Amino acid sequence: TVNCLDQHVEKSPNRVALIWERDEPGTAVHVTYRELLDLTCRLANTLKKYGIQKGDRVAIYMSVSPLSVAAMLACARIGAVHTVIFAGFSAESLAGRIMDSGCKAVITYNQGVRGGRTIELKATVDEAVKNCPSIKHVFVAQRTDNKVQMGDRDIPLEEEMTKADSICTPESMDSEDTLFMLYTSGSTGKPKGIVHTQAGYLLYAALTHKYVFDYQQGDVFGCVADIGWITGHSYVVYGPLCNGATSVLFESTPVYPDPGRYWEVVQRLKINQFYGAPTAIRLLLNYGEEWVKKYDRSSLKVLGSVGEPINKEAWQWFYQVVGEGRCALVDTWWQTETGGICIAPRPSEEKAEIVPAMAMRPFFGIVPVLMDDNGEVIEGNDVSGALCIAQPWPGMARTIHGDHQRFIDAYFKAYPGYYFTGDGAYRSQKGYYQITGRMDDIINISGHRLGTAEIEDAMADHPEVPETAVVGYPHKIKGEGAFAFIVLKEQTAGVDNIEEELKTLVASKIAKYAVPDHILVVKRLPKTRSGKIMRRLLRKVVTEQSGNMGDVTTLDDPSVVKEILDAYQNYKEKSSS
Repeated sequence: TVNCLDQHVEKSPNRVALIWERDEPGTAVHVTYRELLDLTCRLANTLKKYGIQKGDRVAIYMSVSPLSVAAMLACARIGAVHTVIFAGFSAESLAGRIMDSGCKAVITYNQGVRGGRTIELKATVDEAVKNCPSIKHVFVAQRTDNKVQMGDRDIPLEEEMTKADSICTPESMDSEDTLFMLYTSGSTGKPKGIVHTQAGYLLYAALTHKYVFDYQQGDVFGCVADIGWITGHSYVVYGPLCNGATSVLFESTPVYPDPGRYWEVVQRLKINQFYGAPTAIRLLLNYGEEWVKKYDRSSLKVLGSVGEPINKEAWQWFYQVVGEGRCALVDTWWQTETGGICIAPRPSEEKAEIVPAMAMRPFFGIVPVLMDDNGEVIEGNDVSGALCIAQPWPGMARTIHGDHQRFIDAYFKAYPGYYFTGDGAYRSQKGYYQITGRMDDIINISGHRLGTAEIEDAMADHPEVPETAVVGYPHKIKGEGAFAFIVLKEQTAGVDNIEEELKTLVASKIAKYAVPDHILVVKRLPKTRSGKIMRRLLRKVVTEQSGNMGDVTTLDDPSVVKEILDAYQNYKEKSSS
């Protein structure tokens, strides 16, 4: 926090650190570096008063706001480890993460506000902590004027902060001490707590923020990500604040109150760099250009895309319509595990070409390699393979909380001596990189990474559903959607009810965005003789490549393929009618 706050307060205390673009349109709140330091110290002293010490874990379940940023920085200041849990996650997801990390406290709001709707944050926390004996206190801040139930362990946060001292001496930390944990989906059901450390992470976030976006002092940096994701950690909070930037906190949605929201905010706040997700761009593209052209976007210098590979149509629209063909568009590739951007078109030589929908150039110190199926490095250009990184870099994750073996197995086992990203990539004739997508059972819904196993595990809790298999399929707006194949018990009636129950189950166990778009009942799933489900075949069915099923000899009964194809055709005809 000294790098993010104190150093700037000494030099320019009244510089604006955060501009909070609240959900209610046109009600931005400006917070200076001095005010943010004050908030942070008071919050830090409040945590200390209630027994939070260096090394303790603290869960933050809040919508984007200056207070949620101060909560992250307050943990960092006293050496506590924050784990921010996206405020859209269900009570069960929240409880699982709290238990895995052994959090001592939760910081939350009475309610959240998003897209004009109220979200019950405190009620969700209450539900979650019933099953979390490690939680000693729940700090509750007020985002709305509505009263919520307060119990024995609940502490009104702002009240306590007004009583707290505004000076808090920062804890002295080792460069390799943990700064934060952030949960992300793995290819098995249980989310993994990715651990990032102090010095390397901050250095990498700050450098990538400065050089990829060509951030200049005085610019207004607008990353519209939520703090619940790594993008919000690195490019809303840590990177920009370390560089003494002015960072926008966007609490709303791209279509509230109308599809002009982003561009109205760009005009009003005079945003210079705009960093967002392809899924939002694809959504807005459908509403037409007039919503963009209504607003003055002349302040924009750089546009950025994050979360999934951007398709050419969305790239062109973002570049031509939003950026008027005059802003560099950086399609950035990175992961929760990498801590910051690893491959992006900038930095580069002055005016170097940018190829649409390509991440292109590795950042300083990043050495990408492509590997073949035999684990050999693929040399030369115009080639495709598994994307690995050959050398360590400062921002890389150090471990998975409580499970270092899983960390090694997930990232370093497939290609010994290399970090395996889980993504496939193409290296062009000119040596530029293009990410082609995940190589495992992980799908990317609206830029959120989700293991298909997580959805399967959630649905498997239904008493009438002994077996499920979930695969991703291309979705016009979300990039990918989830398609579920389910087997029902014999004599099960009321299939429509079961489909609704399954959707509710997934929403309550994970989050609304994880709910499958399609659920298809089949007699059985395609399995190998050893009992492994061949999801590859199901993927071919839903992407309609059934003419090219590949090798089906390992199936214990190849006739299952026709069975599933027929069921899919019937489902499609029924849906379209």
